[in-house]
Amino acid sequence: MKALLIRNLKVYFRDKASVFFSLLGVLIIFMLYLLFLGDVWISNLPGVPGARALMDSWIISGLLAVTSVTTVMGAFGTMVDDRAHKIIKDFDASPVSRSKIVAGYELSSFVVGTVMSLFALVLGELYIVARGGLWLSPAAMLTVVGLILLSALCNTALVSFVISFFKSQNAFSTASSLLGTLVGFLTGIYMPVGMMPDAVQVLIKVFPVSHAALLLRQTIMAVPLTQTFAGAPEAMRQSFESEMGIVFQWGGSPMSAATSLGILIGASLLFYGLSILQFSRKSR
Repeated sequence: MKALLIRNLKVYFRDKASVFFSLLGVLIIFMLYLLFLGDVWISNLPGVPGARALMDSWIISGLLAVTSVTTVMGAFGTMVDDRAHKIIKDFDASPVSRSKIVAGYELSSFVVGTVMSLFALVLGELYIVARGGLWLSPAAMLTVVGLILLSALCNTALVSFVISFFKSQNAFSTASSLLGTLVGFLTGIYMPVGMMPDAVQVLIKVFPVSHAALLLRQTIMAVPLTQTFAGAPEAMRQSFESEMGIVFQWGGSPMSAATSLGILIGASLLFYGLSILQFSRKSR
């Protein structure tokens, strides 16, 4: 399994086009924010101190959640390509069990998602500080790293299950494009959560990646939120947090961070179980 892990990592990082396209959705979102969305949202906070740093932290938090999904999806492209070219049959002929072969692909995808998300975190922090924001505290940074690991784990399980249904690169490419666009909406980046219809908000609140984005926002935006809303009515801050997907309301009450963590962990276990079941029943 270790040899397969190393091989998959080399295949992914050697293909520069694959790396680029797995980050393309993130780059598009970031450029939209720089050129258009950022000014629109900041204009809704006229005269509010620290509005720029607040919204910069908001977009970087969402981008970290999206990066984890798209890069994990890109890494799983190796598995789809191997199945399409029957390379995986060579692995089946080896004395290594099918479960270990699948685990090798999943582990390499988890590593890719984690590494690329940590890289995005470093770039995001540099961007925030360059625009006048503050560095994350050591404690907050450790929390973010932990959330990135959990997010990559959950996304690996989710994408592994989705990938189990594809054998061709065309189908995989289409699914990747759709998932990248869908994740941008369901994490509330293209449009704030509070502006979406109630039915869509319910979908967002049961989508695991949205909870990763929520927890990242709560951690990365903690200081900017305190600075921006210092002296403002608590109701104003609560309204902003609900509108921008920093806190989810469920049944009229705010959803706790523990609930969001539970959803991420539960989704990881659920989709890992489903992917194992699917791969065990599916012929290659």
